[in-house]
Amino acid sequence: MNIFTWTLWAMSAPLLLAAQPPRTLRVDYVHQGTAIAESFGLDRVVLEPLPWPGNPAKPVDDSNLGKFKFEVRNAKTKDLLYSRGFASIFGEWQDTAEAAKRSRAFSESFRFPKPESPVDIHLFRRAEDNGWKEIWTLNVDPDAQDVDSSRPPSAGDRVAIQTSGDPSSKVDFLILGDGYTAAERPKFIKDAKRLAALLFAVSPYKEHKLDFNVWGLCPPSVESGISRPSTGIHRRNPIGCTYDAFVAERYVLTFDNRAFRDFASQVPYDFVEILVNSRTYGGGGIHQLYSTVASDNAFAPYLFIHEFGHQLAGLADEYYTSDSVLETGKPRIEPWEPNVTADPKHPKWIALVSPSLTLPTPWKKSEFESFSHGIQAERHAIRAANKPENVMEDLFRRELQHETQLLGTDTNSGQVGAFEGANYEATGYFRSQEDCIMFTRDDVGFCAACRKAIEGVIAQYTGR
Repeated sequence: MNIFTWTLWAMSAPLLLAAQPPRTLRVDYVHQGTAIAESFGLDRVVLEPLPWPGNPAKPVDDSNLGKFKFEVRNAKTKDLLYSRGFASIFGEWQDTAEAAKRSRAFSESFRFPKPESPVDIHLFRRAEDNGWKEIWTLNVDPDAQDVDSSRPPSAGDRVAIQTSGDPSSKVDFLILGDGYTAAERPKFIKDAKRLAALLFAVSPYKEHKLDFNVWGLCPPSVESGISRPSTGIHRRNPIGCTYDAFVAERYVLTFDNRAFRDFASQVPYDFVEILVNSRTYGGGGIHQLYSTVASDNAFAPYLFIHEFGHQLAGLADEYYTSDSVLETGKPRIEPWEPNVTADPKHPKWIALVSPSLTLPTPWKKSEFESFSHGIQAERHAIRAANKPENVMEDLFRRELQHETQLLGTDTNSGQVGAFEGANYEATGYFRSQEDCIMFTRDDVGFCAACRKAIEGVIAQYTGR
């Protein structure tokens, strides 16, 4: 079934035979708690308007990625029908200072092919030994009378940015606009196409361009731009994106999961990039949820690729000299993310390590840190003085020039080893190469460990 046949089928699905792909079922729920406790509650069960876009040959997630995992099992036979590992806003928030002081609640969702009979959903949390601990079970009847099958609010006409084939054998990628008025729709289309082209200029995405379908949606906003509470700017946009998430000025998230999911459900999607109409540097990315980027910043290409890496492949941040929203200094356990390790002698990427390279691998660490800490001090001063964004961009260009020279001319530059400094920590965690797009804004692309992880996820969705 090609993409055009699939679309026609999606519009007339109720009239066709059950042999066609099942609809998409979504379970919205509330995840609440503190740094040390959590609980769950069902919000609603939604029958989304389109068929399930995923690969029917690979319903079970074998990537072992994510802080959480859910399984869908037949309620009678207990057969495993579907599973996915994921991360969440609540999971990130639990590691912030606020979580030790108060309780908060966040909306989350499970999405999976509509089953033919009742199922049990089992939710698991990653344990300290990297195994899984079950934390919640929910029974769902897909044909219950309270399943919401109503049409979601219109997101406007969708834009076919790249159509490569049947969604069931492709990575289906949605670029969703927020903060664009109806008059700015042409700008959104231009921005979305520009960033999609940038994605396919970077390895390993460029080698897998035809494995992607790319769509665009942009529900119109009443006002241009998004919220930035630290400067007194508040917007009620369709998707609800905001700067200053977790009081980090550059962190852009939406906490309106219901709205985000309802708008996104109007195209076939596996992954979503929320493109916010802003010049101010910012973005974010959470594995199997969404990523965000400010469209007009000079470093939008870097932000887009970096944050999408978090979402698609669960990549960790490899940087450690800039501020983090998360509490650091915890015991060194092996991270689940594929591109960082606490075991430099036996890293996850051991098969990729350059011959005869020392593990851990020496690099110009102290020189890098000295310069980077100076840059961070300037960065804070620029924001405190509320200077124009071009001042921040000039600072980043100076940083890029220095770090490209420093990290590109070291003894082990370009080699695969175990370089200390990653995962927001100066010591105890290691990355696979001296430089990477998950480490700096340098134009170096992904390290070997990141490229391998991205290709693994693409294979899961395409069956290749």
